[in-house]
Amino acid sequence: MIRRLAALGGVTVLLSLVITPGAAALTRITGSGSSYVGPAMNDWQNGATSRGIPVNYSATNSPAGVNQYGDRTVDFGGTEAEVSSLIAAGGGGLSAQTRGYQYVPDVAGAVAVMYNVKDQGGKRVDYLHLTREVIGRIFTRDITRWNDQAITATNGGKPLPDQPITLVGRTGQSGTTALFYDFIAHAAPDAYSRFVSRNVGNGMGNLPAGVRPIQLPGQGPDAEWYRLLADSDQIAKSVASGSIPFSIAYDEFAYAQLYKVPAAWVRNGAGQYTQPYAENIAAALKHAELRPDLSQKLDKVYSNTDPKSYPISAYSYVMMPCTSGRDTCRGGYGDQGKTDTITAFLEHVACDGQVNMARIGYSPLPPNLSQEIMNSNARLTGKPAKQLNPGNCGNPTFHGSLGAGAASPPDPLVTAGIITPNGKPASGPGATAGPSAAPSAGPASGDKTSTTAAGPDEESAGGGSKNWREAAPAAYDEGGFGGFGGWAALVLFVAIVAPLVVRGVIRKVRGT
Repeated sequence: MIRRLAALGGVTVLLSLVITPGAAALTRITGSGSSYVGPAMNDWQNGATSRGIPVNYSATNSPAGVNQYGDRTVDFGGTEAEVSSLIAAGGGGLSAQTRGYQYVPDVAGAVAVMYNVKDQGGKRVDYLHLTREVIGRIFTRDITRWNDQAITATNGGKPLPDQPITLVGRTGQSGTTALFYDFIAHAAPDAYSRFVSRNVGNGMGNLPAGVRPIQLPGQGPDAEWYRLLADSDQIAKSVASGSIPFSIAYDEFAYAQLYKVPAAWVRNGAGQYTQPYAENIAAALKHAELRPDLSQKLDKVYSNTDPKSYPISAYSYVMMPCTSGRDTCRGGYGDQGKTDTITAFLEHVACDGQVNMARIGYSPLPPNLSQEIMNSNARLTGKPAKQLNPGNCGNPTFHGSLGAGAASPPDPLVTAGIITPNGKPASGPGATAGPSAAPSAGPASGDKTSTTAAGPDEESAGGGSKNWREAAPAAYDEGGFGGFGGWAALVLFVAIVAPLVVRGVIRKVRGT
């Protein structure tokens, strides 16, 4: 067995590296779909290549990935949108049902609100603060100009220029669009309802009640204020370059990191402003609810009252075959080489593949969801699932950490003494105790997030069950062993001490 040394809390432990089958035994696999996971997939592919695991992934969009998976033109798909919700919204998915599938969580991420705005003096703004409701009203065209009082109020009374707001989004169908507008539906339900009513039939499709849009309007009353671009990469580049002045966009935070695009500070359910760094994504997803098939319900993420939480956070998924263990399983690949490749690849994703996630704009999976990757491999192969633990998995959450780059930078408006940590003006009308004021204990006033507003059809999505898993096990928990608690300590103790005990027993037996 190949081994390496790793330091953990002052204790030196041995970690096993994944042993992959010989390169000749592996068959190249291809995947396509979600751009949400694109930068993470690039990192995973590089790691897989170094291990002799042949994988190729094309970041297009979730509906395309689901449909190409169903049509068997790729071996696995990347998606945030459930098959049932795509069918309901007119995004296909029927062929995926026929082929059979399982959802495999691969990383935690977030949608950033990027922007290109200049202040009254012509200087580029890099401190934009927005409440959830204001974001919802902006992206439904209920707020249309940058000097709107609702925007001024969240930025310490500093007005922005009287310029129209240009919205930047994805052309065609997109899982990120579906994720973001699910958040919008909960953040500003009245404005969202008016937006959908105005635009159904104008490129958004005919949305049944409670089904989130997977496509933005290409015509109609709001279309002229949108600039729709082909993919996440183009969106981030355009906002970064300033080619679309006074614009605001939704895009995965990993692309904001890649192109150094400013991302808005978003007010969460505790009244705190946060950005989508790993510690904030992980805090938010403590309240993610997972259906029995592991697909996600995010209502409680949007309204999470943890002061660190970033509200627009979500898990990403691989869609792959399975032979048993799910109602949706319809059989494997029929090619042992492909089975060996994807199981080796996903084991890499579950463990060493999570090491760089915080640094590139994601948050690593918590231990229980890394284990679910191994359970997914078992559902494909029919063999017992490998049990992960701190001794055989490099995922930093198994070792009480989120990895390098997890911490959020300080809030610039709080540091400058313009607002308090709970978003109140630091001086003047409405001021509280100053920059060091205590965080708000409950939901922020004026941020009217509804957890019961129109969202996806939860009865039908992901297999038609309300038997949610409790949220707590699905998220990283801060402290000593990072949500892995005493179990991690026990496993670590056994991993270190048991071999010593065994050797001692053997020596004693030999000596008798």
